[in-house]
Amino acid sequence: MAIVKFRPSLVNNVDSFFDDFFKSQFPSLSNTNLSDNRGTTPAVNVKETENDYQLEVAAPGMDKKDFDVSVDNGTMTISAAKEQKDKHEEDGYTRKEFSYQSFHRSFTLPKGADDGKIQAKYNDGILHVTLPKKPEAKPQPAKKIKVL
Repeated sequence: MAIVKFRPSLVNNVDSFFDDFFKSQFPSLSNTNLSDNRGTTPAVNVKETENDYQLEVAAPGMDKKDFDVSVDNGTMTISAAKEQKDKHEEDGYTRKEFSYQSFHRSFTLPKGADDGKIQAKYNDGILHVTLPKKPEAKPQPAKKIKVL
């Protein structure tokens, strides 16, 4: 049995071939990416500052009502779901398209996070989640100890 190296560029070329073929035969599909994969998990940036932990979730095309952020037993879960329906009628043919985007990510909260004060804001395709630190988890200023 031979081992064959996987070449994603070959798969991309096949996808592109089918996209080009169908778009040339059906001009109404010219603005549609037929091989689009919407089942991906969004990228997440995590940053720690003196006062909090910050998460940035890349989720373009969503609305703030599509998100659900919850905390249960030390685990924060971020999920989103969006459904779109599109119907085109042209020359006696009807084309219906359904699109469904969703993702689900879970994060174990650090012990120093104050899960009662978590804030989330969606702006320009990025979900910003701020987890404030408990006062005891914040860096304390250096203390001088008097030598007796």
